[in-house]
Amino acid sequence: MIWILYISALIVAVAFAVLVIFIVQTLKSLRITLDNVATTVDSLEKQLNGITVETTELLHKTNKLAEDIQEKSLALNSVVDRVKDVGNSLGTLNQSFRNISNQVVAGSERYSEQVEKAVEWTGALMRIWQQWKVKKKATDQYIGVEEK
Repeated sequence: MIWILYISALIVAVAFAVLVIFIVQTLKSLRITLDNVATTVDSLEKQLNGITVETTELLHKTNKLAEDIQEKSLALNSVVDRVKDVGNSLGTLNQSFRNISNQVVAGSERYSEQVEKAVEWTGALMRIWQQWKVKKKATDQYIGVEEK
């Protein structure tokens, strides 16, 4: 019966050895898997750091762009206000021209006889001046011929 105990002890020892071998293989496999996980986590951390830097730069650029757009919008608002002022000024100027033309028409109706006389005198003065010019030219030519 002792030999049954020895055989039982031997079977238990072999079973324990097989169990230890399988546990060692499992632990080695687990270590390799954990090493791969650690490598992947390191890679992800580096990628996340890169993405964080790029995101921060993009956020700064976006903020600068938003500020630039706001400044240009304010500048454009002032331009629109100036254009509106110019439009109002042109409207006022147009109204002034209307008033002046109305006054001229009214004045011309009142003073049409005087205007007619002024036009006649202007025409007469122009004719006299042209005749004087022609005579002066003829005189200058005649004097120029005698001197030669």
